[in-house]
Order: sequence, then C-alpha cells, then structure tokens
Amino acid sequence: MPNSNGQIRYAVVGGGWISQGAFMPGVGQTSNSVMTAIVTGDPEKARALGERYDIRPYGYDEYDALLASGDIDAVYVATPNFRHREFAEPALKAGIHVLLEKPMAGSLSDAEAIEAAARASGARLMLAYRLHSEPGTQAILAAIRAGEIGTPRFFTATFAQNVDAANHRAQNGFWAGPIPDMGAYPINAVRNFFEAEPISVTAVASKVPERGLGCADTVSVILSFTEGRAASFTVSYSGDSVDRLHVVGSEGIIEANPAFGFGEGVSIDFRLTRGGKTEERTHPVVDQFAGETAYFSDCILEDREPEPNGEEGVLDMIVIEAIERALETGQPQALEPRNRQRRMGKDQVRDFPLADVPDFVNAATPTG
Repeated sequence: MPNSNGQIRYAVVGGGWISQGAFMPGVGQTSNSVMTAIVTGDPEKARALGERYDIRPYGYDEYDALLASGDIDAVYVATPNFRHREFAEPALKAGIHVLLEKPMAGSLSDAEAIEAAARASGARLMLAYRLHSEPGTQAILAAIRAGEIGTPRFFTATFAQNVDAANHRAQNGFWAGPIPDMGAYPINAVRNFFEAEPISVTAVASKVPERGLGCADTVSVILSFTEGRAASFTVSYSGDSVDRLHVVGSEGIIEANPAFGFGEGVSIDFRLTRGGKTEERTHPVVDQFAGETAYFSDCILEDREPEPNGEEGVLDMIVIEAIERALETGQPQALEPRNRQRRMGKDQVRDFPLADVPDFVNAATPTG
C-alpha cells in the first residue's frame, strides 16, 4: 500500500553510480514516489545514503526481512546484471513491484524466470527503459508513425564510451559487456521504431589487446526484419564518446545526436529531412529517471500494466542472446517470428526538471 501521501514506497537495491547519480536524486523530483530503504553490501554507502535520504539501510543478507517488513511497495534493482534475478524474482513472489534496470538479466533463462514470477504473482514488473518516458524519443516515434519519413527502411546507431578497464562491466564477459549494457538501447529503439521484431542477427567483435578488458570491447550488429528492413549498430567500450542514430525512410531521414544519453545538458533533439528541407526539432532536458519512476508509480497506483513490461525485456534479451551465439559461431542466427502488440506511446511521457546530483559515495561512473 502507498504511504499516507499516496506515494509508492521504493527500496533501492544496489548503491552504484546509476542509483546514486540518477535514480535516487530523480525520485525526489516526483510527487507519487518516495524512497524508504537502501540495500547495499557496503557499510559506508549504507550509512551515508541512509542519512542523506533519511531511509533505512539493509545488507544484502537482510533482503528477505526487507520484503516482509511492510515498509515498501516496490524495489528498484540496479545491481550488476547477473544478480538481477536474485533480487527481482523473490520480490515479485512476495507481491512487491519491481522496477528493473536493463538488460533484464544475465541470461535469457533468468529473464524468463523473472517474467514468469511477475505473471504468477500479479505484482507489476517494469524494465527501466527511461527513454520510453522521454519527450524527444517519443517525438521521433510519433514522426515515424505519422509517416513523416515515409516507410522506415533502415536504422543505424553508434554508441561508444571509454569504459575504465577496472569497472565490473569490463571484466565479466559478454553479459556485462557493451552489447547488454549499451546495445540494449539501439535494439530497443529499432524494435519500437519499426514496430516489429528482428528475424535474423549477424555480429562481429573486436578487442584492443592493450586495454586488458575481459570482454570484446567493440561489437557491430546487423538485424534483419521483414519487408526488406534492416538495422545496424556499433557499440564500444574503447572509443571516444559518441551517441547517435539515424532512421532512413522512403521519403525522409531522422537524425538524433545524442540519442540514448541522459544528464546535464542532454536533450534528445533531432533533425528531420524531407524533400531536401531540414527541420530541427528540439526538446527540453528532463530528468529521465524521475520520468520512468513516476510512470511506473502511476501504473501501480492505477493498477495497470506498464508498457515496458517483462515481455518487452525478454524480447530484447532474445536478440542479445542471438548476438552472443552469432559471435561464438561466426554465423548469422535466425530468430523465430514474434509479434508484440503493445508498443511505447505518448501517454508515457513525463517531464520533470533535472535533479542535482550529489557527491558519490564509494562509486564512480563507468568511465572512471
């Protein structure tokens, strides 16, 4: 049950940079959400974040007690990918709603188990696809749906950053690497822009030896769709910062740069070119984490299924697993035909000013 102010009470599971630098400040921008607990294995984080936000700290070994406490309605799970199931599944089984960071899990089987737990329990599960509530991304989708570029034919994206070699993302194999971490964004974007699921996957990877990463640091992917449509993207842990996409249609082009980022000064603006004329469409800088949280809390309070639910997360995981197979075998991977009836829509847009980010406690951004 929400608190006396009608707010959904969240526990934050994992005290890394995304929690400290985005989710926790963002919650304070909303009116329908509040934090009541932090779960971390770091005593200093527990103390400092508990005091900063006036929330109760729990250790990971106290998670079951938290779920049974009656003090929370939902959890935000932002642990490393391989631990997502460990915290999402028992929460759902306990009737606690789950806002789950992408990618959904560290394996497709774990993702399917999480989705099954949500279906069985009736608790709400939402993937933290913050761009589904972001005004510029929704405006791109609206322009495509309105036929402003004709029929979308192909999609390209480039997304790179120089990840610190000591970061856990860089030292734990494929499922912590650039495809699950960064590739989830172009995969999810093109599935929604095309309103279709890919039918085959091809991928190649490379690695810079002197970087010493525990995964391929650059991966290029081609996704094939029905009706002759295609998507290609490259993601990298070893490149200068770049973040852009193109959607090319039969009658026009959309270009966005940045396309997937968040934070200070980052708005998802785009250029639409048609008939040789280019129009700039700008959007405000918003707190994307406040937006996704407010949308999820609205869904809980109104007892309705969030759009980026378990099915949405699993569909992305199917593509990610196929990319892994393509890299292992060196062969294209066919995918079973699938159809998702529900796609992101403008009713999800939330517009909150960007929160100030406090100093990190024993945490750092992926780039160090």
